[in-house]
Amino acid sequence: MIAGGSIAGLATARECSSNGTSTIVIEEDHEIGTPEHCGGMVSLGGLQKLGVLPDSNNFQNAISYARIFSKSTSFELNAEKQNVIVVDRRGLDKQIANQAEKAGAEIRAKCSFKSFSKNQDRYIVKTSEGEIECKYFVDAKGLSSLRDATKDGILASAQFEIYATWIEGQTVEIFFDSEKYPGFFVWIIPSGEGKGKIGVAGKGINTSLALNEFIKSRGKKYSIIRKIFAPIWIGGPRPSFIADRTLVVGDAAGQTKPTTAGGIFSCGMAGILAGKAISKAIEKNDDQLLHEYEKNWKSMFQKEFNSMLFARKVLERLDNKSIDEIFSSLSRKTIKDVSNFSDFDFHSSALDLFLKTKIATNLTKILIGNELRRIFSS
Repeated sequence: MIAGGSIAGLATARECSSNGTSTIVIEEDHEIGTPEHCGGMVSLGGLQKLGVLPDSNNFQNAISYARIFSKSTSFELNAEKQNVIVVDRRGLDKQIANQAEKAGAEIRAKCSFKSFSKNQDRYIVKTSEGEIECKYFVDAKGLSSLRDATKDGILASAQFEIYATWIEGQTVEIFFDSEKYPGFFVWIIPSGEGKGKIGVAGKGINTSLALNEFIKSRGKKYSIIRKIFAPIWIGGPRPSFIADRTLVVGDAAGQTKPTTAGGIFSCGMAGILAGKAISKAIEKNDDQLLHEYEKNWKSMFQKEFNSMLFARKVLERLDNKSIDEIFSSLSRKTIKDVSNFSDFDFHSSALDLFLKTKIATNLTKILIGNELRRIFSS
């Protein structure tokens, strides 16, 4: 049984059902994909690996460039080689739900998880619709399951869907300001036809106020058509994803990127790997094979996540002057080299490139200056 109709939970269900395992998914919201608190930016290559390509209803836009701003300067990355697209996240989740259902999974919307207990070799799961008995339990309930989460790993976020003349057709924009958005940034993701998803996150900020102020600062006409508020996780994966015959996947396992909190690919792959491990454990009658899920996920993502966690720790210490200095240290060659990476979903190599340029030479000096300013201003 899978608690949570997220991309991770649904991918687990699809994988299990495809291998003949009786599978039930419960989702507390009234429909799959709700609430939609994701920008929906992912590479085509990543979606292919997840076994799903967005249909015409769910494809929103193709991304060609990323423009990144500090307080006083900016640089632009060419993203054409990375085949990045913007999808309707709610629709994408429903596509995977449809795949899982066709494979034989049962999906129950507006059915909430209450508790579960162990009875010999089975779990008894209490839901709002009664009890369900299962041999394997998959926790895909999201951040509510991160019992060991700390405030340092969770940020409040807001994302507005808007129409505005100043949203550029195929250019993602990122705005850093350590005073207004400490530890994170504002993002603008164009979703086509003058529409976009504009969001913000940061430590200890009023996200609604911060985002409204940013939008008003653009100084041109706009219309807000939807507002979404949700916490995001940037603290990295939890130490273990498995306990007995319980597997934790997706946001519940901390499998979103520490740099951006994105997780379509990393969480979706967790679901696939978890489903494969469950199917193999059933086939071989060996529950130790469940641990292949954690082993394989960490083999794919741990190095990348470690690099992102390092980048996050650096970012959280920087003031605006230091961010300006780092941006100014970027050479055209470095920007071109990073743009040439063809894989959007694995970008620690790009971080490594940044750190091997003269930024690395200047970084110590920048950080020392940053720390001195922190000391004298406190």
